[in-house]
Amino acid sequence: MLVLLPPSEGKAASGRGAPLKPEALALPGLADAREAVLTELVELCAGDEEKAREVLGLSEGLRGEVAKNVELRTAGARPAGEIYTGVLYDALDLASLDSAAKRRAARSLLVFSGLWGAVRVTDRIPSYRCSMGVKLPGLGALGTYWRTPMAAVLPEAAGDGLVLDLRSAAYAAAWKPKGEIAARTASVRVLHAPTRKVVSHFNKATKGRIVRSLLTTGSAPEGPAELVVALRDLGYTVEEKAPARAGAAWTLDVLVEEIH
Repeated sequence: MLVLLPPSEGKAASGRGAPLKPEALALPGLADAREAVLTELVELCAGDEEKAREVLGLSEGLRGEVAKNVELRTAGARPAGEIYTGVLYDALDLASLDSAAKRRAARSLLVFSGLWGAVRVTDRIPSYRCSMGVKLPGLGALGTYWRTPMAAVLPEAAGDGLVLDLRSAAYAAAWKPKGEIAARTASVRVLHAPTRKVVSHFNKATKGRIVRSLLTTGSAPEGPAELVVALRDLGYTVEEKAPARAGAAWTLDVLVEEIH
């Protein structure tokens, strides 16, 4: 099973240990694309601060994020699972998983990123600010930029099992499973049952809990249909929509009554 996650907007501070080692990151086929984004981002932030803030979509209160990006090559690095914070990652709570569940997380979780393309939760990275919605002057919109390198690398990472897609729209734009991979991909929405609407905070927290439940129970559904059964066994109310045509993904709606 491969689980595709969005990153978090907010991130923990970089560590005090060794700096980034790009060659040590998972998915080495993305190395050249990562280097291009990293180089342009650092140069952008080392130049005109106001321009960098505008490109990155940062408010006045987040001005410090520009300076942080300047130090990306020398700042201490930490496992991505510690860098990414926020609602989904709070609910997932990787640090409290037992050893077996942590091993499953290391194998199965893939976090998409405007800067790195995608990383494993065990990959050591510095804290940064660069969303997939950013349009860098030299590379253009990152959601578009990443499509070609992702298309070359992700099919192998997906293997022959279930792909559980929990990404937001901006990050889903970077790689869309196709063909037989799409047929074993399940895209999940979390809906507030009484209103049938997506509530952002609630949606992220529930997705984090779903991933945690799958990791702690050792559940390994082989495809979308088996995932529906697994989620129902875990107590979730699920409505599934099988693809209407070949080469399309499944859509699963998880309905939850209480918003918390």
